[in-house]
Amino acid sequence: MKNKNETGEQFPKGFFKQFKSKESFQDYFNSLFKQGIEEMLQCELDEHLGYSKHAKDGYNTGNSRNGTFPKTIITENVGEVVLNIPRDRNGAFEPLIIPKGETISSKIEEAIIGMYSRGMTTSDVRHQVLEIYGLDISETTVSNITESIMVSAKEWQQRTLEPVYYAVWMDGIVLKIRTDNKVINKCVYIVIGLKPDGIKEVLGFWIEKTESAAFWMSVLTDLKARGVEDILIACTDNLKGFTQAINAVFPDTVTQLCIVHQIRNSCRFVVWKDRREFCQDLRKVYTAINKEIALEELEKFKLKWQGKYKYAITSWETNWDNLSNFFEYPLELRKIIYTTNTIENLNRGIRKYTKTKTQFPNENAASKSIYLAIQNIETAWNKSIKNWSLILNQLIIIFNDRCRL
Repeated sequence: MKNKNETGEQFPKGFFKQFKSKESFQDYFNSLFKQGIEEMLQCELDEHLGYSKHAKDGYNTGNSRNGTFPKTIITENVGEVVLNIPRDRNGAFEPLIIPKGETISSKIEEAIIGMYSRGMTTSDVRHQVLEIYGLDISETTVSNITESIMVSAKEWQQRTLEPVYYAVWMDGIVLKIRTDNKVINKCVYIVIGLKPDGIKEVLGFWIEKTESAAFWMSVLTDLKARGVEDILIACTDNLKGFTQAINAVFPDTVTQLCIVHQIRNSCRFVVWKDRREFCQDLRKVYTAINKEIALEELEKFKLKWQGKYKYAITSWETNWDNLSNFFEYPLELRKIIYTTNTIENLNRGIRKYTKTKTQFPNENAASKSIYLAIQNIETAWNKSIKNWSLILNQLIIIFNDRCRL
């Protein structure tokens, strides 16, 4: 078989004998790559100037070539290459092949961002890139590349939202973040919205020192400023003042406290030997057919247990109005609003992607990881929730024109 080059011409006899090792052939290939890219850059400059080198067409055009400058780039095929980038005298030439400010190929950048988004630390990413591509990049380079996504993150956080959400789930997740030379726990406020097409989306996240109803009010105000005019049902934990904060911004919203959160809070006061029986009796309350029967079961529950666990019973009575709202709706709708499991699943996903980072050096690093985790998780949210057509009809009957179809 004849040896042919890329143009189909036969290589000179004994061509490959000049290469004494794999490394010497790689050096030759690298020089071809460098030569090819530099010739393409010169062609780009010809097109920018409107004339080729030494052509008379360039006389008195007001712009001309102005030598070259060295630039080191990193590629997946040949590693590091020092290129001579041409420039024009007016400084207006911006090559498309090697864009200004870019030193690493887009393929490698995408790989780095992908690895980082799946929870790998900058050190892990650096070693992985070295193993896969044979490129020794610094952790600072990895950090700088992932930093580029913050532009997209800010645009995402400020994007215009739907005018109405049929349901929202709100909850917080605690992460360790270094602040003022100390590592402290900070709360990440997260909101998921259910759109008119039955698909969920994360509306945003906000970082604050602690979870409070006052800050939740500022979150809701932010949502309103971004275009949200109405929320039909809001599902939350039983943080004190949460319901009042929601109603202050969206007065017509029905608030449903998370039953699962309420059960957990109640069980904190129950000794282990009573817990199973306590929960079995409590289940009769929140699985009742309707609100009236649920209230009857709550009274039975109270008579049996208030002597030992008065505070747990009082909590159910105090929050009953907001705990029992889900009884007003059909069974299919009840299943999606009686608990904040939707957002707790998201929180577990975020922890999965961030578990290798025991602490974050600053809020910016935390925001970067949270945003990337959310983008990964949301890729699976491309279908309407189960029984959406039936649930949609139920919502239209209950809320009428507020559904805004």
